[in-house]
Amino acid sequence: MKMIYEGKTKDVYSLENGNVLLKFKDDCTGKDGVFDPGENTVGLKIEGIGKANLRTSIYYFDLMKKAGIKTHYVSANVDDATMEVLPGKVFGHGLEVICRLVATGSFIRRYGEYIEDGTPLPGGYVECTFKNDEKGDPLVTGEGLAALGVMSPEMFESMKEQTLKITKVVADDLKTIGLDLWDIKFEFGYNGDEVILIDEVASGNMRVYKDGKIVDPVELTKLILNR
Repeated sequence: MKMIYEGKTKDVYSLENGNVLLKFKDDCTGKDGVFDPGENTVGLKIEGIGKANLRTSIYYFDLMKKAGIKTHYVSANVDDATMEVLPGKVFGHGLEVICRLVATGSFIRRYGEYIEDGTPLPGGYVECTFKNDEKGDPLVTGEGLAALGVMSPEMFESMKEQTLKITKVVADDLKTIGLDLWDIKFEFGYNGDEVILIDEVASGNMRVYKDGKIVDPVELTKLILNR
């Protein structure tokens, strides 16, 4: 295998069959030792969270398949903390897509003078940020992505539509175990002209609350998998 990219929470390798291998790590995004999916740097290490995130991703990728949503998922080896996926080129130098069902985190830091923390955002609010630690993962609009040549307006609309559908699948699933999804972060890539979900769907990429209190990623993973 040849390493393609060393990421915050996983490493990426190329396989001889043309697919890609993701190696999940125990690193989590956060600040000062506190987990925060909205942060753009690794803030803590949680032993075993890599394999747990992989198991969670497998669970949700299977739900996506049942819902008719295509993803890059092919197979996985939990013991090795690896997942084989279809090749998908990232948009630009990396793009993150956030769907917010409740206003919190960086959304409040930006727009707190207009809205209170914990305010529902009916239907979901989708926003995109470039993956650029030095610039603090700057926001970018659909029009901006088209103007910069990162993706066409049609690709953006497909990505946004998929984001809302995937978020609903995850939120509805969490509701069945008494949990409320506040926001979730995805990555998309393209295979030819087709936009597909890539990376992972795991506890480290979402904010989930129970009885008004945030659920930490380790506990969230246990709740998702041990039902």
